[in-house]
Amino acid sequence: MIDLAVVNEKQTFRRMQDPLAERGVRVHHVPVRERTVALGDPPWSPDVYDVGFVYPGRLMEGGVADALLEIPWLNDHETVLTSRNKAEVLARLERAALPVPDSVYVSNDVGEAELVEVFEQFEPPVVVKPNSTTRGVGVAKAHDLDSFLGICDYLSLVHDYKATGDQSFLVQEYLPNATDYRVMLLEGEYVGAVERRLPDDAVREGQWKHNVHRGAEATGIDLPEPWRDLAESVAVELEIPFLGVDLLETGEKVVVNETNARPTIDEETKYEPDFYDRLAAAIRAAAD
Repeated sequence: MIDLAVVNEKQTFRRMQDPLAERGVRVHHVPVRERTVALGDPPWSPDVYDVGFVYPGRLMEGGVADALLEIPWLNDHETVLTSRNKAEVLARLERAALPVPDSVYVSNDVGEAELVEVFEQFEPPVVVKPNSTTRGVGVAKAHDLDSFLGICDYLSLVHDYKATGDQSFLVQEYLPNATDYRVMLLEGEYVGAVERRLPDDAVREGQWKHNVHRGAEATGIDLPEPWRDLAESVAVELEIPFLGVDLLETGEKVVVNETNARPTIDEETKYEPDFYDRLAAAIRAAAD
């Protein structure tokens, strides 16, 4: 029996617990955030767990857990950090000739003239996206130059605080009426996909972000083969074992919008029939 440490107690932990137990992997919740930890008398022993599921999202807390647990991770610190850096991901994928949205990376502080030049490279509206946030936090849409500069002013104000780690953001083309897909890859191979869609009333109210945490509904789909191949190419290029790849499809093109090395596991019915067999095998491989 393999003992697996999972730092997230929410949907992923609950959904994976029984299916993995049936396959010889015992799942344990190991909370690393919103708590106190006596470093001289830690709550964890390094010989209790064999492997961790994915490295904690709060990287400082992850470092403490990593030092105390002394375990390998299915997705380690480097892979989580790579996926968190949206601009790095897009740059690597574009160099690999994989389709991504037109994007400009901005490292604050820059002058207004430079920002105007960036805005003029796009057909409004544009998307302004903090480089390393998750769940759509801080992502905004600017329909004109004044609103764009206002968003950039706000980001400059935030970045005045020296404790702000990442002082950069992306400006991207807006793809209207795009269909949003989350594709799941395990060790470079497709294991399932969902379409994320906002309820009609949310769209009428002006919402446009398709994050599930913001009210979008995720429906399991049979993803077309070419898009599966595209998502697999992303996972191979980034060398991330367990990865969510977000695709946007407009009818004219399909682009890789973002990746997530800490993806939520959805209901089992939304994955390929052998998903948990393959996940258990990947966990065992990471533990060796």
